[in-house]
Amino acid sequence: MKRIVLACSAGMSTSLVVTKMEKEAEARGLAFRIYAIPEQNLRDELQNYGNDVVAVLLGPQVRFKLAANKKITDEHQVPIGVIDSVAYGTLNGAKVLDQALGLID
Repeated sequence: MKRIVLACSAGMSTSLVVTKMEKEAEARGLAFRIYAIPEQNLRDELQNYGNDVVAVLLGPQVRFKLAANKKITDEHQVPIGVIDSVAYGTLNGAKVLDQALGLID
């Protein structure tokens, strides 16, 4: 199954965004495994599942690590972006899912 990975600092509020994204994906009939990991585990995640990961979104709280993580995702030809802070703060799963899907296209 194709994966969308959200990489953040602690994962508390990001897990709420994941739940909203999963519900939205299901409502749209999309089959993705959507989950959050600590940002520092991204390299290992891509080494283990890089062939299945279709997009990585960084939590707004770790946006300053985008350049460093882009080097990692580029090695696996996986697009990366930073979650829109308003969508993140309002737990707008539909908008965050659209952002991930936009990276894939």
